[in-house]
Amino acid sequence: MANTAQAKKRARQAEAHRERNAAQRSLLRSAMKTVRVAVEEKDKDAAQKAFRAATSVIDRMARKGIIHKNAAARYKSGLNNGVRTLAKA
Repeated sequence: MANTAQAKKRARQAEAHRERNAAQRSLLRSAMKTVRVAVEEKDKDAAQKAFRAATSVIDRMARKGIIHKNAAARYKSGLNNGVRTLAKA
């Protein structure tokens, strides 16, 4: 357990950051799931709208450092492939 005032403050800050990051990751996963569900249901319009929204969330998380920029690119690419398969069909 932290003994000094500085260590106690850092522990408080770490907990606040952990909670905020967990909420941000949850938002990210929800946005990605919305796209995947729309693709599975073959709803092209909903998938495209959800993809635009998810792209914004993914980029924001990468900018904040919640996920790595290459991970963000990988997520967007995978989701886009799913949306594009609907556009072709």
